[in-house]
Amino acid sequence: MPKFLAVYTMKHEDFKRFRSLSKAEQDAIDARGIPKWLEWEERNASAILHRGGMVGKTTRVTREGISPAANAICGYLIIEAETAEAAARLFQDHPHITVFPGDGVDIMPFVTEPPD
Repeated sequence: MPKFLAVYTMKHEDFKRFRSLSKAEQDAIDARGIPKWLEWEERNASAILHRGGMVGKTTRVTREGISPAANAICGYLIIEAETAEAAARLFQDHPHITVFPGDGVDIMPFVTEPPD
């Protein structure tokens, strides 16, 4: 079955807005979102090959050297599905976009075998 990289994205301004909330407000969102995230993972466990994880700030390496960089990537996981559209449908109700301030999930097919 085809394998896909699912990349969680979040706009910097949305992350900043979330972090500007009080600790109690952030905790309330986490209290609502984390159980929903775990339920989503349980419901889609058969499609998840690797749970991946969340990621932090970016460092970019170019011919000119090493420097801080910015992008919208905040996490990833590896899934399998019949098609990219079927993979995408798995994320329509994902808490990353329904509870947390994430703005999307990008689905990309692997063209080589992904890591185990």
